[in-house]
Amino acid sequence: MAVTQQLARVPEGYLAACRQSAGASSDRDPHWDPPAYDVLDLDWAPALLRRAGEVAGLEEVHLGALRQATEGDTALDLGFLNAHPHAIAPFGDAPTGLAASQVARVSELLGQIGMPLLLAALPPDERDAESLIGQIGGPITGGLRTYLLEHFNALRDFYLDAAKRHLLVVLWWD
Repeated sequence: MAVTQQLARVPEGYLAACRQSAGASSDRDPHWDPPAYDVLDLDWAPALLRRAGEVAGLEEVHLGALRQATEGDTALDLGFLNAHPHAIAPFGDAPTGLAASQVARVSELLGQIGMPLLLAALPPDERDAESLIGQIGGPITGGLRTYLLEHFNALRDFYLDAAKRHLLVVLWWD
């Protein structure tokens, strides 16, 4: 089983209900189960996306948004989601999250990134590009650029929808 980054879009009320459930439960069960359509599996793409942005010279404000979109923030109290035996991130750091206002800003900035142009700035040879930005443990089916573009588009669209719906985003590795 591979450990991959997960993101969930949730209303503030859902998170509050999970926090309350964990507090009221003898085994600290938050009853965390966001709908599948509000969960994104980013695979191992986060580090590769950030590195591609660095190599291609992405502006710092956009690199920061990409970092925040894939790393979250520790300002939200999500410790209740990391309590055993019901921890949602048993294989990584504690879950992080972004408040709705942060989600809106990240969404706006991700929408300004021209990923095809960024990817065009990478060396044309796939092996040379991989040597600059890294690999995920073996050859990528469909190629590095396709992998990065698909995952970036999924991330951008995920945040766009979360922003439109005024949702929080919770991030973890599972």
